[in-house]
Amino acid sequence: MMDDTQKQILLRTARDTVEACLTGRSLPKPKSDDPHLNAPCGCFVTLKNQGRLRGCIGQFTSESPLIELVVDMAKASATGDPRFFADRITADELEQLDIEISVLSPLKRTDDPLGLRLGVDGIYIKRGCTSGCFLPQVATETGWSKEEFLSYCCAHKAGLPADAWKDPKTEVYLFTAEVFGADFKDI
Repeated sequence: MMDDTQKQILLRTARDTVEACLTGRSLPKPKSDDPHLNAPCGCFVTLKNQGRLRGCIGQFTSESPLIELVVDMAKASATGDPRFFADRITADELEQLDIEISVLSPLKRTDDPLGLRLGVDGIYIKRGCTSGCFLPQVATETGWSKEEFLSYCCAHKAGLPADAWKDPKTEVYLFTAEVFGADFKDI
C-alpha cells in the first residue's frame, strides 16, 4: 500500500504529463528515491471529464520504475487512446478532468474465473492474438454480475464470443489494483 505522499507524487506526475501533452510543453522526467515509486509494476491511468471516460491506457508489467510508467501511461491516455481519436482531449478540458491511477498486482492465471471477487479483482482475458481487460472498478461502476463482467470483457474488449471465458483454451488472469485519483485542479 502506498501512503498519501506517494499517491500525490504519482497524481502530480500524471497531471503534469497530461498538461504538457495538451499544451505542447516538455514531458516531466520524474525521479525518486522511494522504493515504491521505483518498483517495476504495471499501472493504468484513466482520464474522465465529468464522469465521462476520455482515456484509459495501461500495461500489466514494466521494467521501468512505476513513476516513469505513470508518465508513459498518462501521455498515452491523453493522446493515444484509439477510442477517442475522433474526439481528442483538448487543453480546454484540463480543469474538468479527473485523473485515476490503478497500480496493479502481478497477473495470476485462474482455472476458476467465477472465483473472482467483484470490485476487487480485475480480469485479463486472452485467446490466441486477441485479448481484453477490465480494471476491478469496472464491476462496481457497472453493477455487473461475475458472468456479465467476464462475458462483456470477452465480447466487447477481446472480440471473442461472450462465453469464451468458459473455454479452457481461453486464458483468464486475475489481478488487483490500488486505485486512487483526484480532480485535475485539486492535484
